[in-house]
Amino acid sequence: MLLRIVLRKKLSGGLAAIVAAAVALAPAVPVSAQQGKGPPTLRDTEVEVLLREYTRPILRAAGLEKQNIQMVIINDASFNAFVADGRRIFVNYGAIMQSENPNQLIGVLAHETGHLAGGHLAKLRQQLATAQTQMIIATILGAGALAVGARGGGNGGLANAGAAALSGPGEVIRRSLLSYQRQQEENADRAGVKFLTATGQSPKGMYETFKRFTNESLFAARGADPYLQSHPMPADRVEALEGLARQSPYWDKKDDAALQLRHDMARAKISAFMERPDTVARRYPQSDNSLPARYARAISTYLHGDLRSALAQIDLLIQAQPNNAYFYEVRGQALLEGGRPAEAIAPLRKAAQLSNNAPLIEMLLGQALVAADNKAYTEEAIPILRTAVARESEAPLGYSQLAMAYGRKGDYAEADLASAQAAFLRGDNKTARELASRAKTRFAVGSPGWVKADDIVAAKPLSSQ
Repeated sequence: MLLRIVLRKKLSGGLAAIVAAAVALAPAVPVSAQQGKGPPTLRDTEVEVLLREYTRPILRAAGLEKQNIQMVIINDASFNAFVADGRRIFVNYGAIMQSENPNQLIGVLAHETGHLAGGHLAKLRQQLATAQTQMIIATILGAGALAVGARGGGNGGLANAGAAALSGPGEVIRRSLLSYQRQQEENADRAGVKFLTATGQSPKGMYETFKRFTNESLFAARGADPYLQSHPMPADRVEALEGLARQSPYWDKKDDAALQLRHDMARAKISAFMERPDTVARRYPQSDNSLPARYARAISTYLHGDLRSALAQIDLLIQAQPNNAYFYEVRGQALLEGGRPAEAIAPLRKAAQLSNNAPLIEMLLGQALVAADNKAYTEEAIPILRTAVARESEAPLGYSQLAMAYGRKGDYAEADLASAQAAFLRGDNKTARELASRAKTRFAVGSPGWVKADDIVAAKPLSSQ
């Protein structure tokens, strides 16, 4: 179930600058953000599970296994990954699509883990704070010299010195910051290779990815001042990385065939959901009978209106891999979005079972149970959805479906509270407060529901946090 949601936490000006200039993969690949909302994100159990499996051994090698680092997929087709808050690794879906094998993407994730393990964001913030203090002092001194020069009438030398004091330090400080950022990138490269070697994985994919960016950015970098770059100059960086990576005893180690298949399946799924049907058809032509190609075509078929043909294609996929939770998930999603929610319940139950009750799949099952408009199904949906939102608290879908279930049951206090929680997560703070205020009047004062509703009424908007 590929969901488009929006990350509402707005990056502060300083943090946005850090994200854009300090921790992006390469200077030619900018980090984008929606104005006032933060970067738009995608949710999908299959892809997120794969990314977590990619990062788990690396995080363990980095000593970050217990830090609950989350993977966030950004709705952007460019190849990029970055860290922004010490708790999450952001990956554009384009990075997944354009990684031909797991090792290439794992190498990028190892580099970003290097930033986390090195505490680069916190250190860079300190550098920025120090630079800001230096700028303030330089500005005060420069302004003072200008004032003295002005009072001295003909003392133009002192006035000129004051002007120089205002303009000169800024350039020096900027170059110092950029130098520091370049050093951070080099440190993250070295750490990434170290983590890959410690986990018995090849650093070749990491090298191949950066070499690719080198080839793509050679023209853009031609004539550039290396001291005005936030990242090491491409050729220098890749040369240093290659020398380090080739020392690994795992340089020539290949990805496991089963992992390669899962990687290709994730890429096929993203292509089907995110690309035009003609693009999907060119990427996965009928002559391609591989499982990923059939997966992409089946999803694209249902998305663009031919439910009967899509179901037949999905059934063949299930025959090929009868224990693949995500084939049942996509069958259920196709039926649900095709207006047949009652028929969607059985495959979604199976998907939930096979996925160890993945919260996003449980939310989809809950949606089908609610949409079936059956009292027994509605009663069943409530505990499923409550469990799902307890495990996955930032997905509005679970709360909105829970609100519908409570509403059909006639429990309007819980319906208002769930609706308020959904609105709050969507960033609709006005509606959230209104619904939460109404919910408070329906709950007993001091009850758990009343307290939750009161928290929403009193909460600051997510966009301002």
